[in-house]
Amino acid sequence: MDTIASLFSFITTPVSWIIVQFHKVYGALFGDDSGWAWGLSIVSLVVLIRICLIPLFVKQIKSTRNMQVLQPKMKAIQERYKNDKQRQSEEMMKLYKETGTNPLSSCLPILAQSPFFFALYHVLSSIASGKKIGAINQELLDSARQAHIFGAPLAAKFTDSVDKLNSLDASLLDVRVVTAVMIVLMSASQFFTQRQLMTKNVDLTVKTPYMQQQKMLMYIFPVIFAVMGVNFPVGVLVYWLTTNVWTMGQQMYVINQNPTPGSKAQDAYLQRVLKTVDSRGQVRGRTQRRTVKAIVAKGPDRNDIERKFITGLGKKGLVAQEDGTVKKGEVVPEGEGAAAKRQQPKRQTKAKRQTAATAGAAAKDEPAAGSKTSLQKQDAPQDDKPTSAGKSASGSSRQAKSGQRKGPQRPKHPSKK
Repeated sequence: MDTIASLFSFITTPVSWIIVQFHKVYGALFGDDSGWAWGLSIVSLVVLIRICLIPLFVKQIKSTRNMQVLQPKMKAIQERYKNDKQRQSEEMMKLYKETGTNPLSSCLPILAQSPFFFALYHVLSSIASGKKIGAINQELLDSARQAHIFGAPLAAKFTDSVDKLNSLDASLLDVRVVTAVMIVLMSASQFFTQRQLMTKNVDLTVKTPYMQQQKMLMYIFPVIFAVMGVNFPVGVLVYWLTTNVWTMGQQMYVINQNPTPGSKAQDAYLQRVLKTVDSRGQVRGRTQRRTVKAIVAKGPDRNDIERKFITGLGKKGLVAQEDGTVKKGEVVPEGEGAAAKRQQPKRQTKAKRQTAATAGAAAKDEPAAGSKTSLQKQDAPQDDKPTSAGKSASGSSRQAKSGQRKGPQRPKHPSKK
């Protein structure tokens, strides 16, 4: 352990120095030997680390958005190779490589915190063992060993023996109750963070490795924290509980202000934007205008939720502009699309279309040909060909037998001669 610690001394020394600086500030308020002074020093260390990791978190969000943009292509690959899982995975990896997208980017903040976690763990273990480390000298070491949080020393563990806890002026019951409560809170906060990410901020229409990864982490991480938490000192539990609460609040902010396209969070967010636009007549805030601008720029590539938002604006007499603003436009009555759809004529067959085209062409030529025929008929005398009564009667009987109409027949059209 000492060999490993010496290799990571470039991390343990800065971490111990930062804790000492924060302890000077809180020690002046609560006392140098107070558990609140040392506990708040650890909390401040977490906040400082997470602030430094914000650029990495932004990169993680951008990578997640790239994953969402690629989802139509992923869905096409899944449909094309649904019976060949190996080829499907190869095509997915090829797509990631071409677009420069990393589906494991959500693990980057956790990986970046790992060195600080190890450094803090070793610092607290050294305090429990009575060893000086980094910027913590003997005086600070004695002060840290006397610091208690709700009766539990910072260096105490759930699995510590009674003799060791007696040397730290603590009881077994107090240490186990405090550590058990902190482990439960730590695991619950981790589970809630992953659950709200899966249920609200993920587009479930397309199954991606990112979604499968988040679903796996939702169940694995709380179990890991619960199992390993019994071997963590109280100070390390304070560290992880604080960073989990920070992550949960940070995730809630992202879900409310910058949700994933196609997720339930985006639907709720756009409904809030629609209500704001309805009451004020304009888009409020730079973030909302940027969202409307992105939706307008997508054009026909919008998802169902974004099309619903644009339709909602139209029903209120508003039209979204390319710069993210809205202006008055034509109101789209409800049910107009359905009424127009009902009024559409039925599609005709090819034979019917050809018959209609032939009839139309014949109708164009009918007036001229008909006028010429009528003149010819008028010039011809009606009694040029006298018919006898017998012949007429026999013709009428034949027509009646053949089912033809009695009486004078209409002349045939010239085109049919």
